Amino acid sequence: MGIKDVVKYEFIGEKLKVIEAKNKNLIGVTGKVINETKNMFVLNNEKKLIKNQCVFDIHNGEKVYRIDGKLLVGRPEDRIKKRIK
Repeated sequence: MGIKDVVKYEFIGEKLKVIEAKNKNLIGVTGKVINETKNMFVLNNEKKLIKNQCVFDIHNGEKVYRIDGKLLVGRPEDRIKKRIK
């Protein structure tokens, strides 16, 4: 599975870690995604992360993918149709 596939992936239930963020207090925040909206991830520790302001490590099984949140902005159901260059 490549980055283009991961961007189309369903993130609810996946472990996520903030690597870079405009808000430096969010760097290092980890948790399991319990909800996803167009612009935000909600984690099980009640943290709300704005997608386009963060870079995430997303744990998918044994693999870890580093993804810029700007690629993830959009409703999850619309992201499946999105073309990544």
